[in-house]
This record gives sequence, structure tokens and C-alpha cells, in this order.
Amino acid sequence: MKKAQLSGSPRASVGKKGAKALRVDGRVPCVLYGGGEQTHFSVKSTDVEKLIFSPDVFQIEIDIDGAKKMAVIQATQMHPVKDKPVHVDFLELDAKKPVKVKLPIYTEGSPIGVMNGGKLRQNYRNIKVVGLPEVLPEAVTIQVADLKIGDSIRISELELEGVTILEPSEAVVVGVKMARGAVDEEEEEETEGEEGAEGESSDEEKSEN
Repeated sequence: MKKAQLSGSPRASVGKKGAKALRVDGRVPCVLYGGGEQTHFSVKSTDVEKLIFSPDVFQIEIDIDGAKKMAVIQATQMHPVKDKPVHVDFLELDAKKPVKVKLPIYTEGSPIGVMNGGKLRQNYRNIKVVGLPEVLPEAVTIQVADLKIGDSIRISELELEGVTILEPSEAVVVGVKMARGAVDEEEEEETEGEEGAEGESSDEEKSEN
């Protein structure tokens, strides 16, 4: 996973009034758990928003008054109107303990089926996985250049070394669907072959005449 850093300040009060005061001051109340006792702190809203609104997953080094912990964002509460984070939960990482995260999925290449008029449909933008922090990749990249109309790639076909995917194995991740006006490449080849044969017979008839 990608790495990031956050600077946090301990919270003097963990009540609603204290949380409201932090938000007014441009900070977000947070909690760090998973390593024993919970740690309540706050971070600048602008700093944590960069991580929340990114499609990437980060291992975050949180510095709270000089005490540094590695963590991942586990849950985020957003304001229903302003689309701003109002609270963030962080899970402390342990190098020896597997962690569950959502990895982004990216496609690479221009599918044959799309060039023939089909439409690429991506059903998963990210997938839930579990693995040790050191083996978790930044993202899942799928090669789609060879996909023809009607072809698809399922969860079971993804290979992530040392990582277990927590999605239904038969679920389709990405595929090329038929679209109006699309031409199947096999039919196109057959048509070209027939036209070629007709052309040859015509030439033969001319030579006989």
C-alpha cells in the first residue's frame, strides 16, 4: 500500500461539545484502536480529506505528540449535506496480523471488443481483501486488451500473492457487453472471407470467358 503521514493532537474532551468545537476550528475528531487502549485525537480536516477522497489505500503514520503509530482508515462518518468528514476511525496495524482493506481496481489496455463497438462494463471499482500489511498491494491492475465482446474476468481469475479476496468467486469484475451497432470480430472475419471467395470466383469466370 501507499504510505502517508498525519499529524494529530490529543483530545482534551471526547464529548459532543468538544467534537463540535474541533469541527468549527477546522479539525476532525478521530480514534485509533486495535493496539490495546483507544487513543482519541484530532487532525486537520484538509489533511485527512486528501486521504479520504483518494481512490488509493494508505498505510498512515500517525504522529500524536511524538508517539508514532501505523494505521489504516477503517471507517469515516461524513456530514450529510456538506460532504465533509465529521469523524474518522483508524485501525492500528500490526505487522504480524492480517488486516481487511478495500483495494482499488484499475484496467489497462484497450479491449478488442470495445474497438468493435462493444462497451466495457466494470462492476467493481474496489474489492475487499485481507492480508498482512507488508504484502498488500497498492491496487489491482487488470489487463483487458484481449477481451472480446462477451468476454469477462471474474473474481476467481484474479491472482494476488499472499492476499485473500473477500468477494464472491464467480462475480464478474469487468467485461465487454454487446452494444447497438457492434460487430462481432469472428463474424467480421467470416464475412471478409466470403467476400474474398466471391471475388476469386468472379475472376475465374472472367478468365473462362
